[in-house]
Amino acid sequence: MRATPAKPDYGIDAPGVIRSLFLIGALALLASPFVPSLRLGHVIFVFHSMFLGIGAVCIAEGLLMILYARYGKLWHRDRMLHRITWQGDERVLDVGTGAGLLMIGAAKHLTTGRAFGIDPWSKVDLAGNARERTLRNAEIEGVQEKVEVLDGDATSLKFPDACFDIVVSNLCLHNIPTKEGRDQACREIVRVLKPGGQLVVSDFIKTRRYEQVFRDSGIVLELGSTFWWSTFPPLRVLTGKKPGPASN
Repeated sequence: MRATPAKPDYGIDAPGVIRSLFLIGALALLASPFVPSLRLGHVIFVFHSMFLGIGAVCIAEGLLMILYARYGKLWHRDRMLHRITWQGDERVLDVGTGAGLLMIGAAKHLTTGRAFGIDPWSKVDLAGNARERTLRNAEIEGVQEKVEVLDGDATSLKFPDACFDIVVSNLCLHNIPTKEGRDQACREIVRVLKPGGQLVVSDFIKTRRYEQVFRDSGIVLELGSTFWWSTFPPLRVLTGKKPGPASN
């Protein structure tokens, strides 16, 4: 019998949030039969229905987050990478690579180029987040010779100025706890990008601020796109280019 090929594991995003949604949803549904209605004059407040609604919404949101983690993130990854004009010899940086989804996807576009991924390996942001799993995913996907996985802090990238042709990031920057830190991470992305280089950054909140910092740092941005139907929460993608002639 032929062995089943191994499949990459790109993990569940924000596992604590998903657990909380399911817990709150279950408690609301269980409590709903016991919640009394309130009459104020001729007006009746039916809290039973409100608890049913809260429970249903929380559970639905938890399920949508799991569907995104298992299927939607693959489609979203491909949409992000299709915005890039590939030559095959690029140096690519994935900021907040996690299990390597974007880094590995980028490596598949490369011939002589190389893709780098950095991450602080927080298991709060991604279940089972670990450098070893990322390397295993790269091996399964057949790109282990084209990638390099490093410990890293998005607010202080340990790379020289203007050393990457492409910088990508998905669902990373919002995890930086301070506005100053997120601004600095955006400036660091610009710093390590070569003149003529491309960036593609995706997140579900604070993207208007990222857009402002990128523009203030000289990036020429395209109109941002938000994907409502295949990502949850809906993700907005910023695509931009650093002025100057492209150089490899």
